[in-house]
Amino acid sequence: MTIRRRDALAAALLGPALSALPAHAQTSLGGCMPMGDWTSFAARHIQPDGRVIDFDTPQQHSTSEGQSYAMFFALVHDDRRNFERVLAWTEFNLSGGSLAQRLPAWQWGRKTDGGWGVLDPNPASDADLWIAYALLEAARLWDEPRYRTLGRALLALVVREEVVVLPGLGRMLLPWPKSLGKGPVWRLNASYLPLQLLRRFHQEEPTGPWNEIATNTVRMIGATAPQGFAPDWCGWSTEQKAFVVDPDKGATGGYDAIRVYLWAGMLSPQEPARATLLKSLYGPRRALEKSPAPPEYVDTGTGITRGTGPAGFSGALLPYLKAQDATAALAAQLARIPLDLGGTAPAGPRPLPYYERMLLLFAQGWLDGRYAFTKTGALQPQWRPACPSTRTA
Repeated sequence: MTIRRRDALAAALLGPALSALPAHAQTSLGGCMPMGDWTSFAARHIQPDGRVIDFDTPQQHSTSEGQSYAMFFALVHDDRRNFERVLAWTEFNLSGGSLAQRLPAWQWGRKTDGGWGVLDPNPASDADLWIAYALLEAARLWDEPRYRTLGRALLALVVREEVVVLPGLGRMLLPWPKSLGKGPVWRLNASYLPLQLLRRFHQEEPTGPWNEIATNTVRMIGATAPQGFAPDWCGWSTEQKAFVVDPDKGATGGYDAIRVYLWAGMLSPQEPARATLLKSLYGPRRALEKSPAPPEYVDTGTGITRGTGPAGFSGALLPYLKAQDATAALAAQLARIPLDLGGTAPAGPRPLPYYERMLLLFAQGWLDGRYAFTKTGALQPQWRPACPSTRTA
């Protein structure tokens, strides 16, 4: 077992005694920190020019989501070189040269004519939030004012183009620009709305819509999880003045919703809405009392599950299970995570897909104490030298 997994398992089993320590000290108590997951991910997925590739797609595409997450993890690991080159590629290729003037296109890759470029110019608001967050926190942690200027400009674009007042609800972030939205049912996605980010934006812009959006997000999750499971998508009906089943995707929870549990699990214990969210999202914990693996899909209206979730789902649930003090389930999910995530061993298994790797980077990094979030959403990275024995996954 690697140092990374040994320390995480120790954190799970030590329980309350360990939780009394500072967040960054709960899982890695030595003089160095494991970095192998990030370095192997960057070596495989980040190209020299800063493009983050999802190799498991026919178009070998890159997404604004992938670029945003890579910026976040570069900051978590004090990796300024990768942060800057990922930012530069994103701005030039997805925003026409200026993130301050244009929200990034969500998809770029191989076109049908064999060329390369933007495949879908529409933005995705979750990526827009993560890019803005990474810029604001990089400005603070690295003392780089130009990042704050750019982050604030991007956030202003988000408010102008992606925040809408929904009758009967109030201000809310749409998954895409409001020019693409339409009533009487407005489509929403809880996984696009990490409460940590909304709290941080409120600190940056106290007169902005962020606290109202956070309140509405908590309300949305509670209203759309009758069996304790979050759906991938939902809707707000302006006629019923209520949250409803998404008209296109139905009540299924799967590859989007898995992030809702991840974001909730990583909330600061001082976050006022944390207990409410965890109480609303009891479904995965209950499911793992009966099964060794999380379901791949669930009908959130009935609670009926199908399929076995991949290793990335187990990873995404680690902070959630830690927050719920579900020690046995946490240990069981850790055991499902491959030791060689990136296929670094010559005869090892096929590398995990991009999305699973990202879920594991979030969850394992948090569990290992590489970073935490404050109650106001600020990032608390733990920058220490990398452990030499964990430079490969």
